[in-house]
Amino acid sequence: MSKRPVLRVRKSGATLVASGIAFVGTVPLAGASWALAPVLLVPLGALAWSWRAGTDVYADELRVRALFGGNRVPWSRITELAPDQRGRVSALLDNGNVIRLTGVTRDNLPLVLAAAGKSPASAEDADTADEEGEPATVRP
Repeated sequence: MSKRPVLRVRKSGATLVASGIAFVGTVPLAGASWALAPVLLVPLGALAWSWRAGTDVYADELRVRALFGGNRVPWSRITELAPDQRGRVSALLDNGNVIRLTGVTRDNLPLVLAAAGKSPASAEDADTADEEGEPATVRP
């Protein structure tokens, strides 16, 4: 039996709706000819991706999920969580690798840290990281 995540972070529901609308829009095109039927696979793939992709937060680990597969990262291996210029957050691991956290943005990063029982290194670091887009060091 698998445990339930403390928090699930997903892409906006708008991507799910948009891919559903795209699927409905491609049905007449695919119905025109059997040769065009594979066109339906594009919006179906986008629909499946928007449904599945995201980051699940557990007390002891993060699970980053993609359309196919995913990564489990223990909190002990994460040294920094850093937003980029577009507001997307990546995790820097202790071995130097970087993993982009699907669905996690600068705005919902405090929720992710709170759900895991973590806090930024200090209140000053948290304010600076939010304003300047600098990395926040994670403390247990």
